[in-house]
Amino acid sequence: MRISTDDQKAIGLILICVGFLFFLIGLAAHLKESFQSRAEISTVGFTAAAIAAALGIVFVLSSLRKKQG
Repeated sequence: MRISTDDQKAIGLILICVGFLFFLIGLAAHLKESFQSRAEISTVGFTAAAIAAALGIVFVLSSLRKKQG
């Protein structure tokens, strides 16, 4: 099953937004001093943000390459 370029671009943008939300969760956990397990949540949030944003960028770039080619 093939995914159209518009769908790939939409999936990529959604993944970038999800990555940004995970980054904000990690940042909030890092800044909250009285929260007990803030280091673990912060690390997981930043890692998930990097993975989601990287996948989103790959989807957007591959959709742009297909439209040009």
